[in-house]
Amino acid sequence: MTFIEKSVAIPSPDTGSLSEKDKPAHIETAETTASSLEGGCIDDKALLRKLDKRIVPFLALLYLFSFVDRTNIGNARLFGLEHDLGLTPSQYSTCLAIFFVGYVLFEIPSNMIMKRWRPSMWLPIIMLAWGLVMTMMGIVENFAGLMATRAILGVTEAGLFPGVSWFVTLWYRRAECAFRISLFFAAASVSGAFGGLLARLIVLMDGVGGLEGWRWIFILEGIATVVVAVIAFWALEDFPHTSKFLTPAEKKRVVERLAEDAVGLSNEWKSRFIWDAFKDWRMYFQGIVFLAASMAVYSFSLFIPTIINAMGYSAANSQLLSVPPYVCGGLTTVAGGYYSDRTGKRFPAIFAFYILAIIGFVMLIATTTPGVQYTGVFLAAMGIFPQVPLSVSWAGNNFGGTLKRAVGVAFVVGTGNCGGFAASYVYRSQDRPHFRPGHGAILGFLAGGMLAATVLRFAMGRTNRKRDLAEGGRQWTMEERAPYADEGDNAPFFRYIL
Repeated sequence: MTFIEKSVAIPSPDTGSLSEKDKPAHIETAETTASSLEGGCIDDKALLRKLDKRIVPFLALLYLFSFVDRTNIGNARLFGLEHDLGLTPSQYSTCLAIFFVGYVLFEIPSNMIMKRWRPSMWLPIIMLAWGLVMTMMGIVENFAGLMATRAILGVTEAGLFPGVSWFVTLWYRRAECAFRISLFFAAASVSGAFGGLLARLIVLMDGVGGLEGWRWIFILEGIATVVVAVIAFWALEDFPHTSKFLTPAEKKRVVERLAEDAVGLSNEWKSRFIWDAFKDWRMYFQGIVFLAASMAVYSFSLFIPTIINAMGYSAANSQLLSVPPYVCGGLTTVAGGYYSDRTGKRFPAIFAFYILAIIGFVMLIATTTPGVQYTGVFLAAMGIFPQVPLSVSWAGNNFGGTLKRAVGVAFVVGTGNCGGFAASYVYRSQDRPHFRPGHGAILGFLAGGMLAATVLRFAMGRTNRKRDLAEGGRQWTMEERAPYADEGDNAPFFRYIL
């Protein structure tokens, strides 16, 4: 049997901290489980469908706008951004890279703020901030202005992906998270297709208001983000206990399901849980796995129009040809998450998608035939996009304790987003038209990520086997688990998901 904790403590909306009546006990228990059917039977499958319809689509919408706003600079580049601002190729790459400085530094603080406050306030606030920054990017006049707006954009967007990844664990059991995270991350793939098509249409506004077409890409997409952020203040929920769309019986059942999955691990805010995360070597290996995936995804998203353009296609056709690979990447992302949750395993899907991505980039590096290269683009997209939600889910599943998980997930995502620095420089103008050094660099990252994932799989499997042998089939009572409540994933009854 596998165990993990879930946070079911509810912040007081008045103070932003836990009120006395809402403060959790030292450990979660399943004492109410026996009464879960009182007042009417709650069908768990129907309950999950209700959660999925209410929570996942809007999270996906938020992430779609997030990914469009951070990568639309690649579309703007094709339509004259570099020329109009007088940028050199190295200055353009620096503008890409500066985004990730604030993005990486502010991910952990953002998750800690969200844990102490309310997701329904924090997520819309940061989205409103980056929407305003994106709009301002449309009126920059030089390298310094673009650098400043990209840097601030990184700070404001930092909290969304780790925050949403953690937020999912407040509503779903451990074995149910990968598919849901895959669904909203599939929005990143959709954003590539959507962003390319939208940019192609928006650029037709070239000259309107005396502004170049690429400026309208930033302005209109920024305004759309602001509108969605305002809606999010009312559309987002905080916690199951305070949800507005669930009946009292459904609220109770969601909390019970999470408590049953928690089976005795601490929910409290203790500084030792933060240090436990940083002392766990698995967190760093999970970071490497996610780093490889992020490096590939960011390189693909920032430069795919340029790569296709270098195959001999026009700028307009390059935008359109970038759409189908993104769609296929979205489909494999959802399929991978579904398979992973159905089997209860993460590593097999992660390993298989690494292989698929490697084949795609080998095709890009090994031939100069446009048709073969374009096929490689498809395989690369289908292999790299599923890696991100699977890697994050795997990390979140194996951190014991809500605070350790919040810190660990933010660290893993932050480490992975360091790949954005490398991605910003990996495809250099002097390497056109084949970009072999860039493709080779991504292959190296993918190989390293696959190795780190393999080490994690066998190390955690070995720990599980040791604990199984030591227990000899022992069934732990809540009283027996209580002394280990602060031990997190080091508790003898905890089992890692492989």
